[in-house]
Amino acid sequence: MKKIIESAYAKINLGLKILGKRSDGYHEVSMIMQSVGLKDEIIIEPGRGIELKCNLPGLSCGADNLACKAARLLADRYQIIPNVHITLNKKIFLAAGLAGGSSDAAAVLRGLNKYWELDLRLSELEKLAAEIGSDVPFCISGGTALAKGRGEVIIPLADMPETIVVLAKPRSLEVSTAWVYKNYDRGRVVQMPCIWNMMEKLPQGGHAIVPCMGNVLETVTIPAHPEIASIKAAMLSAGAYYAMMSGSGPTVFALADDMKTAERIEASLGDFDVETAITVTTGRMKI
Repeated sequence: MKKIIESAYAKINLGLKILGKRSDGYHEVSMIMQSVGLKDEIIIEPGRGIELKCNLPGLSCGADNLACKAARLLADRYQIIPNVHITLNKKIFLAAGLAGGSSDAAAVLRGLNKYWELDLRLSELEKLAAEIGSDVPFCISGGTALAKGRGEVIIPLADMPETIVVLAKPRSLEVSTAWVYKNYDRGRVVQMPCIWNMMEKLPQGGHAIVPCMGNVLETVTIPAHPEIASIKAAMLSAGAYYAMMSGSGPTVFALADDMKTAERIEASLGDFDVETAITVTTGRMKI
């Protein structure tokens, strides 16, 4: 029986800057996006129609799931009768600002490209991915990249040296990305991330980019959910050399020098109701 297995890696934003509002209603952004080792697993096998099964009972497996949308888009575009069963084994936190759903959709595009022997190039997959969501093009190959436009214009960068990352997501908290962007106010931002300087310093590793890092969306999400600031403070007190919210939140990531420090950071969050993971940055996937 034919079977394709794909990994869907989570992402963090090392820098997120909003340049302004676009005529199409989206915001123009400039972001450094980075894949990390926390990942979902996508398994594609023969089925009837487009079938999706997930290990999390609370997650929709219907047409609204981005993995289903990716399969339907590829089948319709290339006039394929899609008799596939997709198993989604989730480990990325849900509604977390880690692009879990986007990464699943990207993995389905990569997997079905192989399963249906379409031989589509990376650039073709990224164009299809942009029709699904802003983060999906980055997730096609991940690694370290500059994202522009509404997030769909991807410029690959040299892989950031492997860096230990601690992730923490408030368990009961979900944040609407649309709400965060809608409520963004440039006047509340005290310090903008230096995206271009960060690009130059990335090959030197985590410590070198710290002065350039920042996420302007913290000015929206943290005032509404101050526990995010408390989690950041706890991580820094436990030895993180930097801590920041990823995307629109609510996940916070911390950078650590070694595994012992990472474990201490994770342990320091015992008073918070959070999901946690210790992982590392990962490089660009080979297609």
